[in-house]
Amino acid sequence: MRNVRVKVPASSANLGPGFDALGMALNLYAWIDMAPAEKTKVTLLGGKMQGLPTDKSNLLYKIAQRVFAEAGAGEMELDISFYSDIPLARGFGSSAVAIVGALGAANALIGHPFGQDDLFQLAAEIEGHPDNVGAALYGGIVAAVWDGARASHVRIEPHPRLEALAAIPSFELSTGKARAALPELVSRADAVFNLSHSSMLVAALATGHFGAIRTAMEDRLHQPYRAPLVPGMERCLREAADHGALGAALSGAGPTLIALVDTESDRKSELESFMKNTLAEHGVQADTVWLKPASAGLEQLPAELPLMDAVRGVGSSC
Repeated sequence: MRNVRVKVPASSANLGPGFDALGMALNLYAWIDMAPAEKTKVTLLGGKMQGLPTDKSNLLYKIAQRVFAEAGAGEMELDISFYSDIPLARGFGSSAVAIVGALGAANALIGHPFGQDDLFQLAAEIEGHPDNVGAALYGGIVAAVWDGARASHVRIEPHPRLEALAAIPSFELSTGKARAALPELVSRADAVFNLSHSSMLVAALATGHFGAIRTAMEDRLHQPYRAPLVPGMERCLREAADHGALGAALSGAGPTLIALVDTESDRKSELESFMKNTLAEHGVQADTVWLKPASAGLEQLPAELPLMDAVRGVGSSC
């Protein structure tokens, strides 16, 4: 066994109507180094992981031990280093990144006893829904189902002209708080609305039929109930397409808002100003960043260079 390194993309889940079913990998990344050790140590690099534990209570360590147990191996002391460009609790699938990354690194460390689908099953079980973990594992756009026992997915290669504008508020929003805002029951009309819209969204993304995305991204299951948690969100989603977006949605559980855009659009600056100014008018300071769908999901990389050199691309293609 030796040091292994993996790279995992962020993801945006739901994409409007695809609640717990659709996810798109994005080109924000986390890197994990993992190696056997005499005593467990977790090193957090960068400033986006303040407050996370650095001992055996860390999620990365716990997930790795789950892999070892599933493989019939014993508990292993680990030296783990973790760097991430992905903001925590902002709707970019940070927990899915940790789960998929730790599964992949631990699996590589013991010689890959599990295949990709095995990792997907474990990840969906641990996360409780398959959208973010599917996108993080497989890359691209993933439509997935989880029946409580088994997960299935279909991967869509993102259209080359598709990109995304993310408006990232300065505050965190936990998935638990966002889920608590949802009703226990919804009407049949709202259920049918989302079924039809999510079906059309998948078809539009699969075929590159950009003109259908604005209508297809409308939602009645979660966004209307979560809108009070992100002041300005309702207007951003309603009017983003009037300012050059193909469509817009709450990214995952939020608070980030994501607008899909045609790369050939000449209205990108207009859209960016609209999103940022609308949130600011409602007292929400937000950063904006342009992202591309990530075609690659979980990747194992060479681990010869120090981790931060690899992150910066010093002497490496990663």
